[in-house]
Amino acid sequence: MIRTLYAKARETALLMVGVPSYAAYRQHMAERHPEHAPMDERAFFRDRQEARYGSKGGGRCC
Repeated sequence: MIRTLYAKARETALLMVGVPSYAAYRQHMAERHPEHAPMDERAFFRDRQEARYGSKGGGRCC
């Protein structure tokens, strides 16, 4: 029960800062793209950060 609560809290926190759910990504890949290997969680996080903030390394505030 504690693990489930922690996992839900973590997923909620990540969604709040704009990081999509890794579990949802894995499910999508399994259902829609079974021929492609999904990214591991670390690569998924980096990919989503790159998509959000770009490759320049510094985000913009305005």
